[in-house]
Amino acid sequence: MIIEVLRRSLVGLGFSAIITFAFLTVMVIQDLQFSVYIIWRNVLGGMVMGVYFGTASLVYEIEKWSPLKQTVVHFVLSVSIWLSLAIWMGWVLLFPLLLGIGSFMVIYILFWCGSYLYFKRIESELNSSIKK
Repeated sequence: MIIEVLRRSLVGLGFSAIITFAFLTVMVIQDLQFSVYIIWRNVLGGMVMGVYFGTASLVYEIEKWSPLKQTVVHFVLSVSIWLSLAIWMGWVLLFPLLLGIGSFMVIYILFWCGSYLYFKRIESELNSSIKK
């Protein structure tokens, strides 16, 4: 389990590095100047998000939890981590904060409904093949 957490953390850090590089490239192209502290703080925030989202999917591997409980726990953890970082980093103001939380909710609702419908279809197909 520890090896899996480390592996997923490194994958999350890799994605974080790619996204950070893309933003720094845009800054270089547009000749934007920021202090080292601001860049450092934002890179740190991106790394924390990368590690979190790299390891957060482990929630879905807890087999004794229902898919709904897994999704709700993942949602609450994701919003909590993102919100804490966003406030500390100064990434959001009131409207973008509400927009971000709303986006999280819409994505999770779509994910839940899509997964539910998919597994219901698989269940129906399996049941019909058993009856034949």
